[in-house]
Amino acid sequence: MQLSYTLSNLTPGGDDGWGLFYEARRRKAAGEAILELTIGEHDIPTHETILNAMHRAALAGHTGYAAVPGVEALRQKVARRLEERTGVATGPENVVITPGGQAGLFAAHKAVLDAGDVGLYLDPFYATYPGTLRGSGAEARAIACHPEHGFQPQAADIRAAAQGAKSLLINTPNNPTGVVYTRETLEAVAQVCRDEDIWLISDEVYDTQIWEGEHISPRTLPGMAERTLVIGSMSKSHAMTGSRVGWIVGPEEVISHLINLATHTTYGVPGYIQDAALFALNEGPWLEDEVGAPFRRRRDMAERLIAQQNVVSLVPSGGAMYLMLDMRATGLSGQDFAQQLLDAHGIAVMPGESFGRAAAGHVRVAMTLEDTAFEEALSKLLSFAETLA
Repeated sequence: MQLSYTLSNLTPGGDDGWGLFYEARRRKAAGEAILELTIGEHDIPTHETILNAMHRAALAGHTGYAAVPGVEALRQKVARRLEERTGVATGPENVVITPGGQAGLFAAHKAVLDAGDVGLYLDPFYATYPGTLRGSGAEARAIACHPEHGFQPQAADIRAAAQGAKSLLINTPNNPTGVVYTRETLEAVAQVCRDEDIWLISDEVYDTQIWEGEHISPRTLPGMAERTLVIGSMSKSHAMTGSRVGWIVGPEEVISHLINLATHTTYGVPGYIQDAALFALNEGPWLEDEVGAPFRRRRDMAERLIAQQNVVSLVPSGGAMYLMLDMRATGLSGQDFAQQLLDAHGIAVMPGESFGRAAAGHVRVAMTLEDTAFEEALSKLLSFAETLA
């Protein structure tokens, strides 16, 4: 008997791009001293106040089935949060709560794509993007964002790929590059979407982590609220990665169908987790600032260290918890440099090639070690690159 074509081809060739990460984890489990700068997992736990709120909600009995669209108070809070940040009128009818941002990405694509449709995404990309598109039954078509443009997507490249496409997935601040898309970039992207009648799916899970520039949701641009689905999450903003609570914000008609999809798939998110998310959002910016502060600090530290040498260059890092380093002066691919760094120094970073062809010759560094260990690991990486060059 055979599995479905869709599942069998989520990751063609069986490679999901995380081979070096898996190797580092195996070696660490075997007792090697490995410094991990691989995945976007905070080095601080979920704040105690959030966990206490979760505990209280569970003890109070909110452990049964929760409302499938999401707890109404949480939907209202997410709607107010988006309206306050963007100025776009948003109500709870525009919000569905999902089991994390990843589930939101999948549901959003199911909402706008039929089997065989073309969905666009930008390269470099978060590792799950093409598989998410294929999982929806669509054809995943990549659009390269080039280092010479600072990895900002170019309207001409999107337009050239847009024939027959029904959706475009973007992510700003961007994982893996840390790039924050400019207003000019987003206005050009929006123009292509309007001209080509394309849905825009905007992954904004890093919207609270801005170090330079500003976060602009494309939903705010003229004519875009009716064709944009925004993905949000508590994972990155509040260090709640394991709690699995996120949302989709979009037109009311789309949200009503997504609620129907949730009824037939996830059947909602546990109520006590939603109560904790509501508590966290009601606490205001101080929690988000506390979670984001280490990444801003380490990004500034990295800029100082990188300025002291001339082999490795830093892609302009305006947000999120990642640095994209250009290693091409070493003469190695990102994959080869990452492997040699792991073998020589026990430092694990992600090859740029794990995130698409456009990031070849780069590595992604997750700023997820405490400051002293992060400085040590990055200093060793830079010194190793100098010896190779």
